[in-house]
Amino acid sequence: MNTNGLEAFLAVVETGSLMAAAARLNLTQPGVTRRVQNLEDQLGVQLFERPAKPLRPTAAGREAYEHARRVLQSIEDLRSGASPNGTIRGELRIGVTIDLADAALAAPIDRLREAFPDLTIRLTSGWSPLLMEQVARNQIDAAAITLPDVARPPEDLAADDLLTQTVVVVAGRDLDVPDAATLADLSRHPWVTSQDGCGFRTTLRRRMEALGLSLTVGVEAPYTDLRLSLVARGMGLAIVTPGKLARSPFRDQIRTISVEDFEPTIRSWLVHRPVTGRLRRPIALFRDALRADTGTEAVSSLRGSSAG
Repeated sequence: MNTNGLEAFLAVVETGSLMAAAARLNLTQPGVTRRVQNLEDQLGVQLFERPAKPLRPTAAGREAYEHARRVLQSIEDLRSGASPNGTIRGELRIGVTIDLADAALAAPIDRLREAFPDLTIRLTSGWSPLLMEQVARNQIDAAAITLPDVARPPEDLAADDLLTQTVVVVAGRDLDVPDAATLADLSRHPWVTSQDGCGFRTTLRRRMEALGLSLTVGVEAPYTDLRLSLVARGMGLAIVTPGKLARSPFRDQIRTISVEDFEPTIRSWLVHRPVTGRLRRPIALFRDALRADTGTEAVSSLRGSSAG
């Protein structure tokens, strides 16, 4: 049994289609099909439910997937261990939630590239639920995510705590909202939020629903500075971390609203599978660099708030 069949099998499971697996492996779709069929012949089991779209592994296929993943990881570990000076090669696939992208894609990535020059770093961004699913499915190796403080990553993933932050509600200077308010007061106004799936939006919606209130989304905007620019122009209310607000070019056009029945905190995590093999050191370095960078930003924002 060679590794080509295992690689094709894993690619199909993780992408959910022969076409996407072929694109990942730079093969033709018939080539991927042949490799998977050869593997099924060698194992004497059917690995995928047919017909099904997206392709889903059978019970035997799910068990084979876990074994195949460990086998290929062990081979990569062997290659890295046998290379001169223990050089770590291959890929490190990192996912970053949108609200952590600024911190994660600066100093932490530079430190990774400096420490592991032979390691190719692949980056993707998305909302936390999707990134956790991608880690669990081995589509990425690690992800920096943000969750409401009451939530925790799934128990089958290793999770390193990065930072806990408060979030604040902000409004434009001229918006008819008192500086001290309740969510009932704020429910009469539209909100400027990220798309559905954002942890901030989910936290706000759940809290308002618990109080019998409705969340009215006036504008969906993916990036913090865009949301704050809309808030500054009177388009609605928004939630933001103090650090993001302190660095925003619109901060002088925005005021913070004290909300007596809404004081949420968010927690950032780095999640990965429990066994990381050759990627253990790069993931640990990325975690430590991200923790240091986000911690520095949080301290700076607190000092800025105190000075104001």
